[in-house]
Amino acid sequence: MKRFESLNYLVSHLNLTLQQALDTRLKRYELDIKLWPVLFTLWQEEGLSQTELSKRCDVANYTMTRLLDQLQVQGLITRHQEADNSRAFQIFLTDDGKALEHDLVHEAEWVNDQYLALLTSDEQAELMRLLNKINKIA
Repeated sequence: MKRFESLNYLVSHLNLTLQQALDTRLKRYELDIKLWPVLFTLWQEEGLSQTELSKRCDVANYTMTRLLDQLQVQGLITRHQEADNSRAFQIFLTDDGKALEHDLVHEAEWVNDQYLALLTSDEQAELMRLLNKINKIA
């Protein structure tokens, strides 16, 4: 099999390229790509536990601890102790964290648009449909 016939190679290469492009744009906000999934998830739903957030972002719990520490130091999230479990915390965005949503989503959309511009609108829709179909298997 040649590398350009390998789904793993093609998806990994595209993922790396997309992450590097978004990371460059996030640096303007003193953020990096590792924090993107956490913020993106919290903009959709706050109050998740660290464990649930780890699952949704596909990172180990100990990695999530470091990411949340960094976001807390930057003043973008707060942790609230869960009432029924003194060891568990719910994660919430601060006003500063919420305020970043519009700008950072715009940055991510810009990156997406740069790569998708190579395709027609029908091809873009088909690519998204196929990727979603494949990802439902995993």
